[in-house]
Amino acid sequence: MAVFKPTSYKLMNVATGREFLDEGWTLADPQAESPSLVRAVYQTRFTPRDELKGLYRYADWLPILRTLKNSHAPVTYKSKGLAEFLGLQNLYITFSGYWPKIGAKMETCSFKETEAFSVCARLPKKNRKVLVVQSAGNTARAFARVCSDNKIPIVICIPLDNINDMWFSKPLHSCVKVIATPKGSDYYDAIALGEKLCRNPRFFAEGGAKNVARRDGMGTTILSAVETIGRIPDAYFQAVGSGTGAIAAWENACRLEADGRFGKNRMRVYACQNAPYSLMYDSWKAGQRELVPITPETSRKSSEVILATVLSNRKPPYSIAGGLYDVLKASGGDMYLANNDEIVNAILQFFKREGVDIFPAAACAVACLKQAVEKGDVKPDEVIMLNITGGGMLNATNHGIYKKEPDLVLSQDLPEEEIIAAVDSLF
Repeated sequence: MAVFKPTSYKLMNVATGREFLDEGWTLADPQAESPSLVRAVYQTRFTPRDELKGLYRYADWLPILRTLKNSHAPVTYKSKGLAEFLGLQNLYITFSGYWPKIGAKMETCSFKETEAFSVCARLPKKNRKVLVVQSAGNTARAFARVCSDNKIPIVICIPLDNINDMWFSKPLHSCVKVIATPKGSDYYDAIALGEKLCRNPRFFAEGGAKNVARRDGMGTTILSAVETIGRIPDAYFQAVGSGTGAIAAWENACRLEADGRFGKNRMRVYACQNAPYSLMYDSWKAGQRELVPITPETSRKSSEVILATVLSNRKPPYSIAGGLYDVLKASGGDMYLANNDEIVNAILQFFKREGVDIFPAAACAVACLKQAVEKGDVKPDEVIMLNITGGGMLNATNHGIYKKEPDLVLSQDLPEEEIIAAVDSLF
């Protein structure tokens, strides 16, 4: 078998256009005078590699050093049932989850596997430091599974209220440690805990939206869609917690336009939130780049009542150059809001029309697409990509599940020395 060669790429400051080399885990332009995302710039056209398994068929557009085992790519198909229900002629569903009938085999049932397999493959094989990932749920499960299967040491910080998302088909390897913030805390508290831990040189932050490997891994959803459709969609729908997946989709649409074979990038990005957690929706509708104020108490209360708990983040990459605000502006897109009742109805309709169960976050996108059709924001004959970011749990768990309990419960308010010492003792 041929030895995998690391992907060739440079990094670009989105705000200034300055290109520079990746020093290995670069998350920002060291010469930047203001905050900006950096973007990977690849030297090749879009060329799926059939000789590589799973997600790595898209390796030429992933900033990776190696490939890992057990990866799977998203699957795109043209909808019949949901399309008929919504009155759409060209609805394409990109499904990331466990649905063997169509070839979808992500055991964690979430498109967060795409980012985990990309981020972890950006790590050198001889890395000795411990990766730190903060999550509201699905990201935690994906990174835990990928790191367990590939023996990559990791600490996952997650709110205790979201610990039920840590389910697996088999027990995890001991290299995976889960640290929970106390009951009543939220995703931002998990972020704060991880930040304190990373002040010790043994631990290092995954980087979230700032990590090009995370975004380009998530961007494989649109690569899957364009492979199937043959061109860039007219409209893109996705539920967002941070908005990183929507940013990633736009970035790859821009790359596909530059390729020249897939049409102009006129793809309108529609990002969807679960009411009452409407931080980015409220900011966008106010017509402002800066996020509207939200107190920790309001954030925590809102995150407790939404069905799609993973769609709660009070520090999303919305305002930063290259972030969701810029994507919505550049694409001519918009934001939508779905309540819990609409999400439940979308879960039922999707199961009835397409034949598989989906997570509340994915159903939020379905509900918002329905709103967009009713408002006339999308036309019946437009090519629409619906990013179903998670589903198939009934298939994946029919042989039972293993629940990962937290190795520690630590308050994010503890001194960093106590947090570091407690977590360090686990390894």
